[in-house]
Amino acid sequence: MILQQLLVCVSGVSATERTQIRHVIDGESEGDSVIFHTGVETNKQEDIKWYFTDTRIAQISGDLSSICTDVQCEDGDERFRDKLKLDSQTGSLTLTDITNTVSGVYELKIISSTSSSEKIFNVIVNDVSADERDEVKTNERESITLVSDETKNPNDVLMWYFNDILLAEITGDQRKICTDDQCDERFRDRLKLDHQTGSLTIMNTRTTDFGDYKLLITISDRSFSITRVKIFNVTVTDSSLSPGAVAGICVAVVFLFVAVIAAMVYWHRCKGYKPAAQNVSITCS
Repeated sequence: MILQQLLVCVSGVSATERTQIRHVIDGESEGDSVIFHTGVETNKQEDIKWYFTDTRIAQISGDLSSICTDVQCEDGDERFRDKLKLDSQTGSLTLTDITNTVSGVYELKIISSTSSSEKIFNVIVNDVSADERDEVKTNERESITLVSDETKNPNDVLMWYFNDILLAEITGDQRKICTDDQCDERFRDRLKLDHQTGSLTIMNTRTTDFGDYKLLITISDRSFSITRVKIFNVTVTDSSLSPGAVAGICVAVVFLFVAVIAAMVYWHRCKGYKPAAQNVSITCS
């Protein structure tokens, strides 16, 4: 869930844009990422600096002679180690694997010889108790639907992966299924993608379909982009009987048949036997 509040204040050549991003992540969305957009194309004249609570975490100079992120910067913060990516063309900052430890105020400063501007992003990350991944179990030859549980917007980008193979993709009004040759061989004519919800249906499942299916949902805005990650662990049970089970059933049927025949023979013998003495009785059970 993303809540956004935007306030733009302009004064002379200096502008401050404030954006509040409230992002709720749960255990299953561990590994989500956020991109903070600068909205500019560097022309080798701007200096772009990123700060987190007054600590510089990323920087790029106009001539690209100085680029640093997280602990590489002079004032680097250990919490961002290997979590930051800086776009050398735009200066946009990507924050990966977000947790509640990265909640706070992010400040962007763009300085050139003629103007300066600031953007402030207030990021609130709330943890919600949930399982790390959805467990989906089915029997062979049955169909299953992996539900996205997201309200899809027209500009959202959805991608489904199985073992790093791209299964399906929705980009705007465009929909693609199995563009990968390996995917086409494994899932030929067995995938169905709901364009409205992004849910993926696997028909006529096979035991080879078991494994982790990953859904990536990218939600974009003018100021930021968020990529959510959802993982489904699929288990497919073989519905056929093993040779041992078949042999056991055959043996049981033979024993049952022999027992029925023996009971019938015993019953007929009892019915056909007539005792000589009147006071002697035989009870067949």
